[in-house]
Amino acid sequence: MNNTEITVGEYLLLRLKEIGVDHLFGVPGDFVMGFFNQLMKSDIKYIGTCNELNAAYAADGYARIKGIGAFASTFGVGELSAINGVAGSFAERVPVVVITGSPATINFRTRPLLHHTLGDYQIPLKMYEKITVATTQLDNVETAPAEIDRVLLACLKHQQPVYISIPSDVVWMKCSRPVSLHIPAHPTSDKESLEEAINETVILLEQSKLPIIIGDVELIRYKLQNDFAALLDKTGYPYVTMMLGKTILSEHHPQFIGLFEGNRSREYVSERVESADCILKLGALMTDFNTGGFTSNLDESKMISANIGFVKVKHHYFENVHLHDFIVGLTDRLTFRDASTLNIQSAAATCVHRITDPFLVDANKALTIKRFFDRMSHFIQNNSIVVAETGVSLFSAAEMLMPDGVSFIGQTFYGSIGYTVGATLGAGIAATDRPVVLFVGDGAFQVTCQDLSTMIRNHIKPVIFLLNNDGYTIERVICDHPYNDIQPWHYHKLVEVFGGGVAFDVRTEGELEDALVKAGKAETLVFIEIHTDRMDCPPSLRSAGKSMAKINKLD
Repeated sequence: MNNTEITVGEYLLLRLKEIGVDHLFGVPGDFVMGFFNQLMKSDIKYIGTCNELNAAYAADGYARIKGIGAFASTFGVGELSAINGVAGSFAERVPVVVITGSPATINFRTRPLLHHTLGDYQIPLKMYEKITVATTQLDNVETAPAEIDRVLLACLKHQQPVYISIPSDVVWMKCSRPVSLHIPAHPTSDKESLEEAINETVILLEQSKLPIIIGDVELIRYKLQNDFAALLDKTGYPYVTMMLGKTILSEHHPQFIGLFEGNRSREYVSERVESADCILKLGALMTDFNTGGFTSNLDESKMISANIGFVKVKHHYFENVHLHDFIVGLTDRLTFRDASTLNIQSAAATCVHRITDPFLVDANKALTIKRFFDRMSHFIQNNSIVVAETGVSLFSAAEMLMPDGVSFIGQTFYGSIGYTVGATLGAGIAATDRPVVLFVGDGAFQVTCQDLSTMIRNHIKPVIFLLNNDGYTIERVICDHPYNDIQPWHYHKLVEVFGGGVAFDVRTEGELEDALVKAGKAETLVFIEIHTDRMDCPPSLRSAGKSMAKINKLD
C-alpha cells in the first residue's frame, strides 16, 4: 500500500479534525456505513443520536460552542429527516457540515428503484442547495479532495451549513493525503471602501452627543468579541445587545445597558437607544424577535449599520468591507468619552432578574414563571452554557442578567420548537468542563425528547428544567384553541425510563429549593419538572403573541 494515499472518507475525516470537529453526530444507514466504518478508526468520536433531526440540532449546538459542527446520515430518509435542523443553522448563521452517505455512482447514472431513493437521485442535493452555502457530490475521486476543501472553506468563511454527498463506492477510493489547509483569518476588505466608510462613521460619531452601539449575532459567529471589547474600551460608549446576540460579552460590563427588543425593552433601554443621536449597529439581524415585532423605532438618518461584507452609513452603501476591519479601524480613530456625559445606566443595576436582589423562599407558595427565573438568577454559575427553548423559556431567560462567562443558546430567529434538546446534547459534548443548563417547555420537549437518553449514554450532565404549563403556551398567546393542547406526561419519570440521572417533580418554591440543593450535589444528569399555570408567561412573550396574531390576522 502507498503510504501517501488514503481513502476519500479518510481525507474528509482528517479535514474535519483539522478545522476543529472532534465529535460527529449521526444515525447509521447502509449507504453511510462505509464512511462510519472509517470514522470508527479515526480521531473523531462518533455520537449516535436517536434520530437525524436531533443529530442536526446537536451539530448546531456543538458548533455554537466549538465554532464548527458536523453530522452524518444516510441518503434520502436520513438526510431529509435532518433538513429542518440544517435550515435553522442556515437562518442563524451556524457552521455545520452535513455529510450524506449516498448510493454508488453507477446508481446515479442508471437510477434503479433502490430503497430510500426518489427516482431522481438529485432531489436531496437540490433541496439542500436552498439551505446551505456550498454543496458537492463526490462522484469523481480525482476532484474529491479539492471539492471537500472548497466546501469546508465555504462553511468557515460564511459561517453557514454546507452539504457533502459521498457515494458508497467513492468513500473507499484512494487519493493523496491532504496538505495543511489554509484558512484565511478574515476576508480582505476593499481599501478605498473601508477608508471611506470609516471616515464617514468617525465624523458622525465624533459629532454626536449621545451615541450608542447595538451589538448582535455576527460578532459572535465571526469571533469578533475581542475586537468589540476593544472598541468599547477605547470609546466608553454604552451598548445593548439583541436577543440573537445575547452574551456577546459579560452582561456585567459597565457599558452594557441591557437587551434591546423594540417596545418590549425596559423603558430606559428603549428610550436610550431611540433617543440616541447616532446609532452604530454591528453584526445585527433585524428579525422580528430581535426588534420586538419590528417595533424598534430607529432613525435611518442616525444609523450606521455594519454587517459581514458591507457597511451602510445613513444612505451611503459600502460593499466589500469586512466587519472585523471596520471595527478595528474605528477603534484606531475614535476618541474616549467620559461615562458621565453618555447617560449610562448599567444593566447590572437595573435588569429584571439579577443576583443582587435577595431571593426569600415562600416554601408553600405555588411557583410562577417570574419567581422561578428570579431564583435562576442565583442558581446559574459563571462560565455556564444556558440553553433556552423558543417560548416561555427563551423570552424569560433572555431577560435574565447572565453571570460572567455564560454562553447563551436560543434559536431566536428560526424558532423551531424542540431544537434545544439536541442543542443541549451538542453543547454538552463540546464543553464537558462547563455547566450546562437547559430551560425547555413541555410541548417542545415532546418533539425531540428521545435524545435525553443520548445525554445519559454519553455521561453528559446538564441540569434540565422542564417547564410544564400544559401545552403550547407560545401558541396560546397568539390564539388559544384546543389544537394547543397536548397529552400530559409524567416528564420527570423519563429519566428512569431512559436509564440514568436524578429527577424531581416541583410545584412550590420550597420543593424547588430542595431540588436545587440536591442538584448541586448530583454527579449525573438532573431533570427538574416545574409546574406552572398554562398562561403564566413574561410580558414580552404576550407582546410577541399579539404581534404574531396581528400579522396572521388572528386577533
